[in-house]
Amino acid sequence: MINAKKIVRTLTGKVVSNKMDKTITVKVERKVKHPLLGKIINLSNKFHAHDEKNVINEGDVVQITEQRPISKNKSWVVTKVVSKARGL
Repeated sequence: MINAKKIVRTLTGKVVSNKMDKTITVKVERKVKHPLLGKIINLSNKFHAHDEKNVINEGDVVQITEQRPISKNKSWVVTKVVSKARGL
């Protein structure tokens, strides 16, 4: 039997909501060249990610990794905080 290594998806994005219990919403933006016009456009997706300790706030930049489904909409887990949001 061949041991195949599983590809782990990792994304980096900004936290836009932390109002749920142990869950944050992360907005991941990417730049794509439009196929017809050739213009660079910004596309974004939102992912629900698991935050076990409830310590991540809005505005933080985090790295998330795909894992087994935790709930209906949540199959990502926060692996590390890249940068904290600036306090006002």
